[in-house]
Amino acid sequence: MPVEFLTDAQAAAYAAYDGAPSRTELERFFFLDDADRELIEGKRRSHNRLGFAAQLTTARYLGVFLDDPTDVPPEVVDYLAEQLGIADASALKAYGDRENTRLAHVRELRKLLEYTEFAEAEAELRVWVDARAWTTGEGPKALFDAAVGWLRERRVLLPGVTTLARLVASVREAANQRLWDSLYGLLSTGQRAVLDSLLTVPPGARVSELDRLRRGPVRISGPQMKWALERAAEIDAFGMGELDVSGIPPRRLAELSRYGVDGKASLLRRHGDSRRLATLLATAVYLTSRAVDDALDLLEVLIATKLLARAERETAKQKLKTLPRMERAGIRLANAFRVVFDTTSEQVDTESGEISPPEVATLTAMWERIEEVVPREELAAAIAALFELAPPIDSDADEAWRTMLVTRFPTVRPFLALLVQVVDFGATPEGLPVLKALKSLPDLMGRKKVSPDEIDTSLLTGSWRRLVLSAPHMEPGTVDWKAYVFCVLESFHRLLRRREVFAKNSSKWGDPRAKLLDGEAWEQVRPTVLASLNLPGEAGEHLAARAALLDGTYREVAGRVPANSQIVFDDDGRLHFAALEPEPEPASLTDLRKAVEAMMPRVDLPEVLLEVFSWTGADQAFTSITGGEARLKDLHVTVAALLVAHGCNVGYTPVIGGIDELKYGRLSHVDQTYLRLATYRAANATLIEHQASIGLAQVWGGGLVASVDGMRFVVPVPSVYARPNPKYFGRRGGATWLNMINDQAAGLGGKVVAGTPRDSLYVLDVLYDRDGGKRPETIVTDTASYSDIVFGLLTLAGFAYAPQLADLPDQKMWRIDRTADYGAFQEAARGRVDLARIERWWEDILRIIGSIHTGAVRAYDVIRMLSRDGRPTPLGDAIAHYGRIAKSLHILRLADEPGYRRQIKAQANLQEGRHALARKIFHGRSGQLYQRYQDGMEDQLGALGLVLNAVVLFNTRYMDAAVNQLRADGFDVRDEDVARLSPFVRQHINMLGRYSFKLPELPGGMRPLRDKDATDDE
Repeated sequence: MPVEFLTDAQAAAYAAYDGAPSRTELERFFFLDDADRELIEGKRRSHNRLGFAAQLTTARYLGVFLDDPTDVPPEVVDYLAEQLGIADASALKAYGDRENTRLAHVRELRKLLEYTEFAEAEAELRVWVDARAWTTGEGPKALFDAAVGWLRERRVLLPGVTTLARLVASVREAANQRLWDSLYGLLSTGQRAVLDSLLTVPPGARVSELDRLRRGPVRISGPQMKWALERAAEIDAFGMGELDVSGIPPRRLAELSRYGVDGKASLLRRHGDSRRLATLLATAVYLTSRAVDDALDLLEVLIATKLLARAERETAKQKLKTLPRMERAGIRLANAFRVVFDTTSEQVDTESGEISPPEVATLTAMWERIEEVVPREELAAAIAALFELAPPIDSDADEAWRTMLVTRFPTVRPFLALLVQVVDFGATPEGLPVLKALKSLPDLMGRKKVSPDEIDTSLLTGSWRRLVLSAPHMEPGTVDWKAYVFCVLESFHRLLRRREVFAKNSSKWGDPRAKLLDGEAWEQVRPTVLASLNLPGEAGEHLAARAALLDGTYREVAGRVPANSQIVFDDDGRLHFAALEPEPEPASLTDLRKAVEAMMPRVDLPEVLLEVFSWTGADQAFTSITGGEARLKDLHVTVAALLVAHGCNVGYTPVIGGIDELKYGRLSHVDQTYLRLATYRAANATLIEHQASIGLAQVWGGGLVASVDGMRFVVPVPSVYARPNPKYFGRRGGATWLNMINDQAAGLGGKVVAGTPRDSLYVLDVLYDRDGGKRPETIVTDTASYSDIVFGLLTLAGFAYAPQLADLPDQKMWRIDRTADYGAFQEAARGRVDLARIERWWEDILRIIGSIHTGAVRAYDVIRMLSRDGRPTPLGDAIAHYGRIAKSLHILRLADEPGYRRQIKAQANLQEGRHALARKIFHGRSGQLYQRYQDGMEDQLGALGLVLNAVVLFNTRYMDAAVNQLRADGFDVRDEDVARLSPFVRQHINMLGRYSFKLPELPGGMRPLRDKDATDDE
């Protein structure tokens, strides 16, 4: 019978074979070593030997002894019989004839294998499950599976399914209650009342206080910035951020806060005191820092787009408007001065060489000649126009837009004073002067006179000095404090992005240096990190080996240059590649593609999801955010409907149906309670693992090559997390979904970033935050993801970085030995890697990569910290020098191995194919993203990523079956053609219209393949 959270099928599959083990599992659990064979050979008859082997390996695989040892998949029996030299595997049937023999074998195996009874290990298991439930908050099914694994690893015989399920459920419930009680106990009576007040709806309001406070800013404006700071101040005033919650596992705190942020206030009110107030406390703690994050996100985009960028645009527009006047004035002056030069210069006869005096001898005569061309009044007007329109000679290129920027002061007036009150800023020594100036701005605002002694004149660089100290409308001895405000804000904005100025009460805009491993914390993890990344504690030998590798590679590749027709060097010694010729597509490949695509079953997208769920159980990853058990029948149907709604960007309307699973109320409840980024990722991991086990996917690749690239989405609604880029988004803002795909076509993870920033800032974070699958070894990106610092960090992290270099001729190659002769590369290798600089900073380099590797700090923050306005810090420069070794090796390999270039191109094309399929799926609302907040964007694109992987898995499995069928039918199937099949075919999948969510009966778990000669109408 099913127990609590387990379905009938899951309960039946417990401690039993669920289909045939994979080849990997056969080799791991069912291989008979010498000790096994010695035990088995003592049995007299072949059926006893085979039965004993089946009991032995089944106990190893399942953790139980079978009541019916003949109930073993044929694949297992055949594998064991082959190892034992038993020709007739059907002999196993005779093993069950004597019950006493089976029982005797079980007793012998228990003693020999030292299996423990469950009762002896139950107490230890409870402690382990409690610790795991307390720290991870995993759902009951995940804990149940983990408990089964724990028992198997310790050779504990599995108990009945009901016994284990009830143990897991009770321990998990106790851990949850302890979590709620611990947080509840931190609150005073007054704080409990404050938190409960968040669930009330004030008179005249339409939403609760919690609903109001958890909604961040969306519009980019000065008043909205003021509101965002007021919201942060209001949340901070609750005082919940000051409570010590360090004893609570961060993951559990985050899950509770997510429930508080996403759940309905009415649902929260139904919970008991401890659970309700614990959830509200976690939510308030989260919102305390999140509100500051939101405010600074808004400030950053406000300064960048509404102030700096707009001032530059409006200045450019004004210049265009004044250009005709400038041109006319310039032409008049040019004509006048041409007359001056022509009439006042001595004339030289080019044939005779005679010199004649100037045409005019007096000033009056010269003016007469000028006025024949340009009247004096027009000339005076032209001079006046140039003085009016042209900037002063000693101005810089920024003065015009900075002058325009000062006129935007009403935008910043509402929030400047509030900014330094609400946000607890800190700064590095470099940022301290700017932070001090920022804090002084409220004292200057509104005053009629401000003297130079009251401001920090050292911050007045370039045209700011003139605009602040020498503004024509100011009295002598005073400064234009409005111009000074924008001078400080411009510097503050730049340093905030570099984290030279940071917010102590913010998680996103905090000081990354404070998060770096240091002192005892670094010393504790240092050996593990170095062993994991295969890096030495001392740099000397390691750098010498890298230098020798680079030197040897230069010489080898240079020696093959005369025979290499793929590369040429121009007159400046710069390297150029010949264009890769497209691989020819033989008729056999065309025929195979046509046959395989024709054989694919015609399905609706919901059926794809439901069928994939039936294969993988990925729907079990969608656990309730409340921490409770799932009490919804056929939850997988509702989940599939929501994946279609979000993944296709069509909303609820097309998926609503008459059955309970598809009614609006249930869709909305499941959406808020079960669908979130964490459950998308858990489900995705299951799909990735399942697809990797299919033979066809293994033909495509080993999962060790991956690419990272961005997919752009227009965001037509007001949002702080959408940024402008006319090339991709037209006149609207947009966001980028930076996603990773391996060479088996599985999406390994993704990240949503505002606008179109350089991918290089995020590549490492995407790699370290993948959903599942093997850890890639080679990383392919486009040129936008490239920088020398990123090359260095990726190499240190153990990845082979292979970016496409579109601007290859402009890339500098690097050498270590200045005197070495590298033949044709002599001019191209004009840069020098400074090994001494790398060695001098080696310990700090290790600490940086160790902090990223352990997750102590985001790579994005580190990269911003290592670079200042395009110039690296000394530590950043050392990492860049290390990266230049790998970069030069990469270029040399590109030059020497056309196959390497083709592999990179193929992986990039694979990513483009996935994006094309994603566009086809995400077709609703013109493919635009209508989410205002980053969390919403991540959730919706998480749904899209999961649907993509489900389609790829569906296609891979059916294409694998089609290829096998074609081979069996004698079709001309060549391995090299199979490797070029694409899992992104989609003509057989209907993604439009109103959908059906009823899965037909599937004997054997799959649909029949179509006839390869069938038409679409058949």
